[in-house]
Amino acid sequence: MPTPKRTATGVLGGFAGLVGLSAIAGVLVTATVTPAIAVSGYAATSALDTFDNMPSFLQIDPLMLPTEIYRKDTVGNDVLMAQFYDQNRIPVNWDQVTPVMFDAITSSEDKNYYTHGGVDLVGTVSALVGNASSGSNRGGSSITQQYVKNVLQQNCESEATSTEQVEACFTSTTVSTGSEGYQRKLQEMRYAIQLEKQYSKDEILLGYLNITNFGGTVYGIGAAAQYYFSTDAANLTIAQAATIAGMVQEPNTFRLDRPEGSTTNSAGEAVNSAADGYALTLDRRNYVLGRMFDDGKISQAEYDEAKATPITPAITTRDQGCQMASGAEFFCESVVAVIKSNPAFGADDERAANLRRGGMKIYTTLDADLQNAALEAISVVPGTVDYMDLGASGVQVEVGTGRVLSMVQNRPYSATGDVPGTTPVNYNVSEKLGGSIGHSAGSTYKVFSLINWLQQGRSVNEVINGRVGIKEVDTCDGAIQIVNADNSGLPNHIANFEQNSGYSGTIYNFTRDSLNSGFFAMAEQISVCSTNEVAGQLGVTWGDGTTPLTDVPSWSTVTPNAAYNVLGSSAVAPLDMAGAYAAIAANGVLCQSKFIDKAIDKDGNDITPQTTCERKLSEAVASTAAYTLQGVMTGTGVGARIGDGVPVFGKTGIHQYEQTWMDGASTKVATVVWVGNATGAVKLDQHSASGYRLSRVRNSIWPAMQGAANAKFGGDAFPQPDAALTKRVLTTLPSVIGMSVDQATATLQAAGFSVNVGDAVDGAEAAGIVVQQDPGAGRVAGGTTVTIRPSNGEGITVPGVSGKPEDAQRALQSAGFATTTLQCTESESATSPTVTGTDPATGTVVSRNTSITINYQAKNCNGNP
Repeated sequence: MPTPKRTATGVLGGFAGLVGLSAIAGVLVTATVTPAIAVSGYAATSALDTFDNMPSFLQIDPLMLPTEIYRKDTVGNDVLMAQFYDQNRIPVNWDQVTPVMFDAITSSEDKNYYTHGGVDLVGTVSALVGNASSGSNRGGSSITQQYVKNVLQQNCESEATSTEQVEACFTSTTVSTGSEGYQRKLQEMRYAIQLEKQYSKDEILLGYLNITNFGGTVYGIGAAAQYYFSTDAANLTIAQAATIAGMVQEPNTFRLDRPEGSTTNSAGEAVNSAADGYALTLDRRNYVLGRMFDDGKISQAEYDEAKATPITPAITTRDQGCQMASGAEFFCESVVAVIKSNPAFGADDERAANLRRGGMKIYTTLDADLQNAALEAISVVPGTVDYMDLGASGVQVEVGTGRVLSMVQNRPYSATGDVPGTTPVNYNVSEKLGGSIGHSAGSTYKVFSLINWLQQGRSVNEVINGRVGIKEVDTCDGAIQIVNADNSGLPNHIANFEQNSGYSGTIYNFTRDSLNSGFFAMAEQISVCSTNEVAGQLGVTWGDGTTPLTDVPSWSTVTPNAAYNVLGSSAVAPLDMAGAYAAIAANGVLCQSKFIDKAIDKDGNDITPQTTCERKLSEAVASTAAYTLQGVMTGTGVGARIGDGVPVFGKTGIHQYEQTWMDGASTKVATVVWVGNATGAVKLDQHSASGYRLSRVRNSIWPAMQGAANAKFGGDAFPQPDAALTKRVLTTLPSVIGMSVDQATATLQAAGFSVNVGDAVDGAEAAGIVVQQDPGAGRVAGGTTVTIRPSNGEGITVPGVSGKPEDAQRALQSAGFATTTLQCTESESATSPTVTGTDPATGTVVSRNTSITINYQAKNCNGNP
């Protein structure tokens, strides 16, 4: 407030006023309490004591001020995004008000303002005498008294939490009947006297002009000048100042924003309208002008000109609410949800009121460049279609801080959703931030199985059997659920995408190819509940925003920790998923979602809500997960590749063709895109928009959004994966010799090996029995391809022979070999021809048509073989 400007006249007048008031206070109080003995000196003395003992200190609470929410524009300037208020008020200082406004209000409301001591005794006594005789309680209040009344009302309303309480505040500060009316008036007088001791006249006058109501939600001269005449308080004309000054007596009767009429006459006809030239307000304005002229505040010429000027409102509305945040309404609603829920903005029962009355300035995290690019990207999905409740959303968060940089969706915003084709529901966030119960995450949820696998020290290059077939999934605490992972299409049978039959392979490849049967194979070794716990560890809950994914959500009786959770059956919020993927990109550090960079209260204090960043994954796990997810961009994510050279990773997801996702990140920004059924279960692959199957339209949105982030923020190479978590894992290769081909194949595949069945070979075993495998049983690299060869059933085992060559010939012929030859080797030690072996050797399985060579020794071969 300005420096005090009290004059000697004002001081003396104030002293005289106090003396005069002391002289009549006893009578006034006695009239209030004991009218029958009002003339009693004893009563008067006692009443004077009562008056002196009334509370004198008036607590002047801060004015109710609008809260303003800001965003950056494309060049980095703070621009107003939205504001909220109960009272439209623009506080001004002394030099921001034209002097004629002060003259208008003092001349019309309190011509002796600068000469009395807070109470205009003449006016007050006249009013009280008239009231005592007529039973009414008309005016007579000085500006200081009116200021007191406004302060009391404002203090009361600042604590009100309902319309009824606000109305009660008005009643309590304006009561005008019986003894309560006198008591209220006397208390105003007591406060007014004390205020004049504490503050200068100019301070009180300015305070009055900043607090008083000028009709509807317009409070204070700054807002009144802007609202009614599209100007500021410093540039009001004489006629405009007189018009506004006249309003304080009956603000809602004299308001100018109802051209059809602000009130009705006794016949029920609208009056004070544009049609009648705002007759009631005009009469009041001319009264004010007359008082100003009589007081010498304006000249005759000024008076004549102002009086001849018709009232011509130039209404400038001051919008409020998130509908102001064009293109960012849903982000705005999430900011509001933070304000209403975060203790930084007051106690539980204060925050909603502080939003509308606290005069806070909120500076948000929204990035104009990314938001604009996201709006363009999401526009490929129509806002409404006639065949489904189609929803689409995109959200981006800054890696390492959690700052929400963009937030868009296809459906236009409305605060209530009662406008066809609009919704108040934010598809990107959980219920606590103004969202829905979430959307089934599809295969983007497989990232938590991947992390779970890594956290248990398992390598992404370990090979397991990911073929379709029966899977015994460990749901939780040792419980097993049988899953028919096949391509039959029967109920409760879960197929791979595009009917892939699966394979024995690495977790890296399962992730790259998003292989359902492979992830069920992982779930046979790591429980579903532990995977859900990993999701919770990374900030992902059910869409209600409160319940861990291991528990039953508040909105459903769905069974948690079911095998299907592995494939993303859980309904989650895209923002939560963005935070989880950002944590991987931040090498394991999870940051809480942050919407507000800075918050300042009306007194300039920093009240910014604090968010935290906390390590949730080891660097080894995070870097290896990022390495594995980079592979997705050469697999199922190839359609979303950007090609700008910035390293990114990602994960695709399609839930029963009803929801489709693309989640991913660079080292700077994480982006999550969802398209699907906001409600219902229409198949996306059966419909198209903007040249895309809806199940694939993510491939248009995600690269556009992530590409914009890459262009602005860049991105570094991800850390190298951990050696222990990427090593080739040796596993035991069983022997399948002697098994049938089918039995051998099943045995090897169950152990995680691929099988190649070679050509049949000569074997003594029955046809179809495996007689060879390569490599043989032992420790080998997981996933090795094993070649097996079955017997053709036509083989004979070469028997062992000895003795004379002719005896050996007869033995071989008896075994079924028709052709034999003799091969002699001379030896001095040989006493007679003796067989030393055969070729092929004893025990060799060969065809019966094979010629067997009999090797023997003799002292002298003499030309014999």
